Amino acid sequence: MLRQLRATPNQLTLLRLIFIPFIAMMVLDGRFAAALALFVVAGISDGLDGYLARRLDQHTRLGLYLDPIADKLLLSTMFVVLAAVHRVPWKITILVFSRDLGILIVSMLLFFTMSIRDFKPSFWGKANTVAQIATVLLVFLDAVTNSLWITDLKVVGYWTTFALTLISWIHYTVKAGQWLRASGSNKMAA
Repeated sequence: MLRQLRATPNQLTLLRLIFIPFIAMMVLDGRFAAALALFVVAGISDGLDGYLARRLDQHTRLGLYLDPIADKLLLSTMFVVLAAVHRVPWKITILVFSRDLGILIVSMLLFFTMSIRDFKPSFWGKANTVAQIATVLLVFLDAVTNSLWITDLKVVGYWTTFALTLISWIHYTVKAGQWLRASGSNKMAA
């Protein structure tokens, strides 16, 4: 485990986790330009850790789980703090947070009770993540600029995030049901 923690991609992921409370504090203090800058650095570190894992052949089991957890924790935290300062509607934040929490609970249950280990993101999950990232960026940009077109894009981002969060949650629920049925069929056959 210690060797896995020392892998460069995992170090970048841990750094991203460390950024989260600082970005949240900046948002709560109304320092949106600084929060935007650190959020962009966190995004760059996310892309860089994946690139380095492939380039340096440093794929680890820890990284497989740690990277998506860091991504979800960063985005969920951003939605909560941005809602707390009235920059994102609470209904969108509640949906985003509930979906992520629901998927986490179901994944843990499937992992521990059914030994299902394949939790690769679906197309809808990836599209939802892209929409969430874009929305957070647009909220930050809207806070630091006076551009009407950014404000309009931010609203589009809200509703795109809302729709894709709902669609991806339904998709993961259906997929979890399929895994359970397939697992039950395998047990019946044995």
